[in-house]
Amino acid sequence: MPLALALALALLAPGDRITGRAFSTRSEVIARHGMACTSQPLATQAAVAILRKGGSAVDAAIAANAVQALVEPVSSGLGGDLFAIVWDEKQHKLFGYNGSGRSPASLTLEEFQKRGLKHIPPTGPLPVSVPGCVDAWFALHERFGKLPLSEVLAPAIAYAREGAPIEELVAYYWERNARSLSKFPHFADVFLPNGRSPATGESFANPELANTLEKLAQGGRDVFYKGEIAHAIDSYMKANGGFLSYADLAEHHGEWVEPLSVDYRGYDVWELPPNGQGIAVLQMLRLLEGYDVRSLGFDSAQWVHLFVEAKKLVFEDRARLYADPQFAKLPIQGLLSKEYAAQRRKLIDLEHAAKKVPTGNPALEQGDTIYLCTADDAGNMVSWIQSNYRGMGSGMTPDGCGFILQDRGELFDLEPGRANSYAPKKRPFHTIIPGFVTKDGEPWMTFGVMGGATQPQGQVQVLVNQIDFGMNTQEAGDAPRILHDGSSEPTGEEMTDGGKVSLESGWGWEVVRALLRKGHVVGWSNGDYGGYQAIRVDRKTHTYFGASESRKDGQAAGY
Repeated sequence: MPLALALALALLAPGDRITGRAFSTRSEVIARHGMACTSQPLATQAAVAILRKGGSAVDAAIAANAVQALVEPVSSGLGGDLFAIVWDEKQHKLFGYNGSGRSPASLTLEEFQKRGLKHIPPTGPLPVSVPGCVDAWFALHERFGKLPLSEVLAPAIAYAREGAPIEELVAYYWERNARSLSKFPHFADVFLPNGRSPATGESFANPELANTLEKLAQGGRDVFYKGEIAHAIDSYMKANGGFLSYADLAEHHGEWVEPLSVDYRGYDVWELPPNGQGIAVLQMLRLLEGYDVRSLGFDSAQWVHLFVEAKKLVFEDRARLYADPQFAKLPIQGLLSKEYAAQRRKLIDLEHAAKKVPTGNPALEQGDTIYLCTADDAGNMVSWIQSNYRGMGSGMTPDGCGFILQDRGELFDLEPGRANSYAPKKRPFHTIIPGFVTKDGEPWMTFGVMGGATQPQGQVQVLVNQIDFGMNTQEAGDAPRILHDGSSEPTGEEMTDGGKVSLESGWGWEVVRALLRKGHVVGWSNGDYGGYQAIRVDRKTHTYFGASESRKDGQAAGY
């Protein structure tokens, strides 16, 4: 080895990178006129094409979501729900939309009890609730769209007719889902061409989905909820032991809601109110603001321990106090108050892992998933999340429609008398949460992290990585993650043993040893660390900074 090379290598410690980070990362994508970040490159490119044509950020989001319904059905589709936060530059204001559907009117708690069920099964007719995605498309487009919906949906329709190649991660999950869902009528006809799931790089066409999208483009929202598609869903569910009916679909409506926020070190972090779990992010930030997180250091066991203990406390509240506000009085302002955070912070032991923590008692006030984000040349920004819930959904695949109905109803609690207990016409506890950050009254970042209970944990980490640890928007998502599971769940399970801390590759053994000494059970979790997209904006230069992490097949792109 040449002496100069040997000396150069000696100066480099293992893991040193040009970024100065110990983990692998890449540059942010930077553009001035528009940006789209999704978990599928074809969806990102469809969104950017719509932006170039003069479409709004909402137009671009719908275009991307529709493409993902074809190329990422393992996470998304017209049979699922949708939530969004929109920054409207003209009104200089944030708007929230809750596009979640309700449980069937004819399915009662007594029906589950009669069947001897303690939990709602993840597949088949029982977990199916009204799909809210299409309603949300039309509601958001009516208020914020610029291009005709026929033009917005055109890329997805073309791909669905001619076929589009399937990415590696999607192919993996598609094959896994097919093992349990192929038994349901019509699933294999649509999603298992040639009798199997598509392999990596193999093109997949879905003419039924193309037909459905064309009907929506031509006939509008009511085609889905009161017309031909509604009748197809009704007939399929009746023929296969289901409860979701035409009347359930015809009565559906999403809701415009006011986003909620807390200030975290000068940044206002915004989430949607329940029935989603977004306020878990805000509660965790309230707890963490009482500590000098920056001084702990990103790669320290003390930071991991503090994060996990805060998460445990918040998830106990999440399990028992988050639900459809139309069915329960929710102590939202109490949960987000500084006083309540100070009270709960006393339960955190900085040296020992808690095995069990109590649900809080704030005062009542009266009265699998895809995430994408877009931003347009006018300064509008969108935070958009859409999901079937568990993988490809319930397996129930209505004839002629090209999509699977969601299994979101699995998240109801079958224990009577709780906030999230099952009831007809009720929205279940929801895991999908779009996030947004403003600073000094101006937009700063639209962001989200996919993955069930991972979502609030991931959102808090990418925020702390930027605000406390000084990472840029891309680094914040690429940094190795912490995942705690075992907390009490909204479906009824309780934490009794402290749960398990999973550390993604990239954490040092000294961190693991220190956590073990504090009483944590430490392990690993394959593929459950989420998937992050974000767009940060520099308002002075009107420049967007896009990020899409490598845990998914995604792409950030702009122009």
